[in-house]
Amino acid sequence: QTVSFRGRGLKGQEDRDVQLSKSLSYVLRHGASQMGFQMSTDGFLFVEDLLAHPQFRSWCLDDVKRVVESNDKQRFKLQPHAENGRLQIRANQGHSLQVKDLELKPVLADFPDCPPEAVHGSFLRNWTSIQQHGLSRMKRSHIHLAPGLPGEENVISGMRKDCDLAIFIDVTKALSDGIQFFWSDNGVLLTPGDTDGKLLPKYFSRALRLRPTIFPCDIYCRHS
Repeated sequence: QTVSFRGRGLKGQEDRDVQLSKSLSYVLRHGASQMGFQMSTDGFLFVEDLLAHPQFRSWCLDDVKRVVESNDKQRFKLQPHAENGRLQIRANQGHSLQVKDLELKPVLADFPDCPPEAVHGSFLRNWTSIQQHGLSRMKRSHIHLAPGLPGEENVISGMRKDCDLAIFIDVTKALSDGIQFFWSDNGVLLTPGDTDGKLLPKYFSRALRLRPTIFPCDIYCRHS
């Protein structure tokens, strides 16, 4: 039996929505197989199967729809299955699971949607290591980049709100060296990096300290 908690106050609902969003992120990005789900090659799970799992039985379909629709970073996609009409859900990006058919849009040099620069959000405590070794996709399939800084036009997602370091990537230079970039459905720029899963420092154009300061402050700028 599923239970809706709409009568428990706005704050209680918000807290539960955050919990549901985090649980959805985990299973759809990382934990599907460990939790016994068979994910499709395009990263979708059927919502009814998800809600039948013990971890999700306190939520209902309306809760899932609300979380997907209200998510400010558009992390999830809901759509009916093309053949049977059953509602399915997937994460738009952020996977450590291998998803073969995620429907990412390739970025091609000289095309209108190819940004000259993209931004990776990180933390000042990591800057010394990043400056020496570059960015790594770690256990994920891609390094995440935004087309600009948070708050700028058309920037929905791509970095965490608490990042205090913004590293600008020369996309044009990386593309010319054979590094691939893709757009996700929610406007995040993704790259698998080089053969070692890295974006090396030679692709950094500049870095900004975002906090603690009223105005962003340059801490690095590559000289051409």
